[in-house]
Amino acid sequence: MTADSAHPVPDPALLDSVRTRLAREAADPTPARVAAALRAEGGVLGDAEVLSFVRVLRADLAGAGPLDPLLADPGITDILVNGPGEVWVDDGGGLRRAPGVVFPDHDSVRRLAQRLAAQAGRRLDAAAPWVDARLPDGARLHAVLPPVAPEGACLSLRLPRRTVFSLNELVTSGTVPASGARLLSALIASRAAFLICGGTGTGKTTLLSALLSLTDHRERLVLVEDSAELMPDHPHVVRLQARPPNIEGSGEIGIHQLVRQALRMRPDRLVVGEVRGAEVVTLLSALNTGHEGGSGTIHANAAVDVPARIEALGCAAGLSREAVHSQLAATRVVIVHLHRGPGGNRRVAEICVLRRAPTGLVEAVPAVRFTANGTITSHDGLPALTSRIALTPAAGPPAARTPEP
Repeated sequence: MTADSAHPVPDPALLDSVRTRLAREAADPTPARVAAALRAEGGVLGDAEVLSFVRVLRADLAGAGPLDPLLADPGITDILVNGPGEVWVDDGGGLRRAPGVVFPDHDSVRRLAQRLAAQAGRRLDAAAPWVDARLPDGARLHAVLPPVAPEGACLSLRLPRRTVFSLNELVTSGTVPASGARLLSALIASRAAFLICGGTGTGKTTLLSALLSLTDHRERLVLVEDSAELMPDHPHVVRLQARPPNIEGSGEIGIHQLVRQALRMRPDRLVVGEVRGAEVVTLLSALNTGHEGGSGTIHANAAVDVPARIEALGCAAGLSREAVHSQLAATRVVIVHLHRGPGGNRRVAEICVLRRAPTGLVEAVPAVRFTANGTITSHDGLPALTSRIALTPAAGPPAARTPEP
């Protein structure tokens, strides 16, 4: 056993023997039990060495092992484990390697993935070599085992946001340009329906939380989510959260079911954390029956792709193509698109409105676009946007200019 000035490093072979014994006995790694297990394995160690074993075993058997320091970092939103020595994190600046974070071997990664899956009430083994689940703390877990991942177990964790950013803070960070903040504030004040679109990790949930924090405190917000990620700073929030199937494959409660329940709860604003399935049908219906101010997020690479994305979801849920576009056009929903640049910086790139094309299908038309340095340009959809959100001259986009032909 070697040691540094702070923590002795347990001998790997002895550590594995003690770990196996405690797992077989289903015993918590308390100092007394670890000391007893060490004696049973023929190890005679001092107090400092025993406490070092306790620290490592607690992280390995009860915590997240080498990932514990990363889970404690409030700035990290994603943790990706590709193998024992390849751990990546995203803390808002794009993916980067986590220096010094390593697992002893592939079996350690596998054990952690299986333990996390068990916490979510799911099975992860050779018969069920992948899992997609929500952990008790709200984190999203995805893990795969061999033979699906031939080089060894891999796991991904999407961590729930632990801090709420105000719109002003998003302006300061460069996510929202100042002129865009005034437009978005007017969007909330006018109670217009809107969707925030973008790719994975572009900050859709962060922006939606900030905008919901601007709503009148007399309004009742009913949030429907797969996992509790939205955290608006608002005094009247009701949450409905989906439930995955249990280990027998039953007991699932889907987003589409919760949207129906939410409509019976007198929402002033119905919010769907992520529109990605059959709930789109109920949401379109709700936005067309007097439920103003509805909002949500949707995955799309560009704002112009949103109608096609909603069409695909609606048709998969049983609506005809014509019915989807008719309902979508009637919602008059505004699209806010988030873009993630090569350096990982996230920003509002454009705001679009919907209109019917000569074909009868709905298309997204840019109203304003924002460059990386915050310059705003006006486009064909600006008159429709300003009429929809009742902009006053003071709230209008300053220095808006029409782009050069």
